Amino acid sequence: MSPDNRGGGKQSPPLVIMVVDDDLRMRELLGVTLAEEGFEPLLCGDSREAVVRLTSGGVDIVITDLMMPHFDGLEILEKARAANPDCMVILITGYGTIESAVAAIRQGAYDYIQKPFEPDDLLLILGRAVAHLRLLQENRKLRREVAGCRSEDLIGVSPPMEQLKDLVARVAPFDATILLQGETGTGKELVARLLHRWSKRAEHNFLPVNCGALPESLLESELFGHVRGAFTGAEQDRPGLFESVDHGTIFLDEINAISQNFQVKLLRVLQEGTFLKVGGREPVRVDVRVIAASNTPLTQEVAAGRFRSDLFYRLNVIAVDIPPLRRRAEDIPLLAHHFLLRYGAKYGKEIRAITPAALARLRGHGWPGNVRELENVLERAVIVADTPELGPEDLPPLGGSPEMGGKGDSAPGGSVVAMEKALIARTLAETGGHRGRTAEILGISPSSLWRKIKKYQLS
Repeated sequence: MSPDNRGGGKQSPPLVIMVVDDDLRMRELLGVTLAEEGFEPLLCGDSREAVVRLTSGGVDIVITDLMMPHFDGLEILEKARAANPDCMVILITGYGTIESAVAAIRQGAYDYIQKPFEPDDLLLILGRAVAHLRLLQENRKLRREVAGCRSEDLIGVSPPMEQLKDLVARVAPFDATILLQGETGTGKELVARLLHRWSKRAEHNFLPVNCGALPESLLESELFGHVRGAFTGAEQDRPGLFESVDHGTIFLDEINAISQNFQVKLLRVLQEGTFLKVGGREPVRVDVRVIAASNTPLTQEVAAGRFRSDLFYRLNVIAVDIPPLRRRAEDIPLLAHHFLLRYGAKYGKEIRAITPAALARLRGHGWPGNVRELENVLERAVIVADTPELGPEDLPPLGGSPEMGGKGDSAPGGSVVAMEKALIARTLAETGGHRGRTAEILGISPSSLWRKIKKYQLS
């Protein structure tokens, strides 16, 4: 396999691989093996020379003997990781030094191979190391892309999201009423805030109100205010939310939940810019931009007679449909890294990457709860993760989705811990105890596998 293929594509920069071994024959053998695969390794027979080269940086992968004069393999590991924390170090160990190799795994070595070995066995480990390194590089790229995003920004590069961003940018400056429609968890309030931030009213207040969370009597009093004596307990005049947000933007979420009686009163606000306080007789005038949202299509509500058609037409001056997450699966890696950074910072955990196996599980889920569900899954995963990489073992069971073709991975009748232990034990048995192949099959790093084996006391 060519280095381009190993590196994940021709656009990837060439990797710098260093071989450190004081045995000339072994060093030359490794050099020839790597050259036949298209690599151009740096060969060092003196560990002191290797340390000097490592401290200057730029080395991506180190293949080093464990037992050498001057600096041994563990010291080479330390120097390599100090110069480049992402450096993949593969140790070559002889009989009787396996414990030292395992100690090196604990200190951050990627993997080890025991002499004598077949070149293909080393190339297998090297291939995984290259793929792992490319994973880190891709994760770093994604982190850079989301690092500059504010919490109010729309994250995604899929065609549906690009169309949404373009529409929001075009309609935000105009003072028209906007109707947002989309499933629960798609980010309707996020879009509403962005519309306000990009409008002429950005210096004034933005106020979200969940209409579905308040009974009609309380909703009217909250939005329009009341006068003294309007009802029991109304001991003084109280301004409503429309007054408090004058010259700003009010976001009425779940507007499909309001009664037809209140729909008439809201229609007056949209038509005339005035309303009556509860118990009041004098109309109050406000200058407020209204953004409304519904989690069910209002056309269906109108057809069913539950929503007034005249109010619908007033709200539907500009309609903005927010796509569900299943229609923009290519945005899942960006969103996942956004939440990884957010909750890593919140909980003080340094998690640098998401493994391909974990991303595959995320992309294969139907996400009925959309972005909000993805955020909850990532927050939970960050909390339980105990390695610098988020793997599939850190994700909670995700139900399958017919639309996405998922089969589901929940398991009634058994705990996640028990399932994980059984899976690792079974995979170890299938590979004859080969930890490198076991880690590859499970989609986790060898160091993660080592910790799991220790945790579950597996032989």
